Amino acid sequence: MTNKKEQFLTRRQALSFAGGVAAGGVVLAAPALAQEAAPTIEWRMVTSWPKNLPGPGMSAQRICDRINLMSNGRIRVRLHAAGELVPSFEVFDAVSSNTAQMGHSASMYWVGKMPGSAFFTTVPFGMLPHEHTAWIDQMGGQDLWDELYLPFGVKPFMGGNTGPTMAGWYRDPIETLDDLKGKKVRMSGLGGEVMRRLGVTPVNIPVAEIFTSLQTRVVDGVEFLGPWSDSALGFQKLVKNYYGPGFNKPNGTGEAIVNAVALAGLPVELQSVVEEACRVEADVALAEANAQNALALDVLQSEHNVTVREFPEEVLQTLKATSEEVLDVYTQKDKPARKIFESYREAQQALANWSSLSLGKNIAARS
Repeated sequence: MTNKKEQFLTRRQALSFAGGVAAGGVVLAAPALAQEAAPTIEWRMVTSWPKNLPGPGMSAQRICDRINLMSNGRIRVRLHAAGELVPSFEVFDAVSSNTAQMGHSASMYWVGKMPGSAFFTTVPFGMLPHEHTAWIDQMGGQDLWDELYLPFGVKPFMGGNTGPTMAGWYRDPIETLDDLKGKKVRMSGLGGEVMRRLGVTPVNIPVAEIFTSLQTRVVDGVEFLGPWSDSALGFQKLVKNYYGPGFNKPNGTGEAIVNAVALAGLPVELQSVVEEACRVEADVALAEANAQNALALDVLQSEHNVTVREFPEEVLQTLKATSEEVLDVYTQKDKPARKIFESYREAQQALANWSSLSLGKNIAARS
């Protein structure tokens, strides 16, 4: 039987960079007395988030801290928030060029470069967090992600999860499809394209600029994440209509990306430290998001007079039908995207019955 180390090395060679799954936990650094003194490896992480933004900003910092601790100081990763070293939407290029050795962002921001990247964050009416994780870890998703980023010299990991999102904040209630037409809405990812087909103008605005854009009426509505992160950005001060659930982002996987050459240059045990630091954050962040979103939603409603609304059935069904059309057309134009879409759809269909029985039925039964 192939041992764990052999599995790791074979996978790294096959993909031409460090990666793969080193199952069974982290290989920690040997005691200091058994090592020769070596200089600390200095890495930089760039992110798409304001520093310590509740949710993804905190995930980025924890990954850095965890690597620093778990490596026993052999690697020191310094975090640079959005705009400090590179702009929000240039994180991928910075890691690819080794301007920074790590990045923390969302894969859907790279659709202009790789259309298939959207699926590794979320897609409209797609998989929930537990389903998405099953696809990545157990049903071939990670291999497709690795394959997509390989030409750019970047290795991706799940590095956090903000959970299912809300559909956004709107100045005026949405009661019919006509109420959407002509509006400008900050909405990223494929959800923005769905909205475009319904007469909305989607605008992709960096996180740090969303509040000002809503305040100055550059946009009529905004979506970002869930109640915790949204309230930290202060949207409730400007708008009181909060729509959910987030048809456009039913999952919220944050990605941690690593320069392939930098990763391959580490000893195997430190490669495992980097990988496990990201893996742990995917679990920690989702638990945190579930707890904090619940608390924040209560505060928004009880203290800020926010009204939580759902899209009318006519609007929701039109959004769903349009989403299916968008996904089909979108993936027909790009072979890698089609391959990823087919794997994603197959996994979603395979998991649907169990999700309905184990999650949906239990929630219905206890209510």
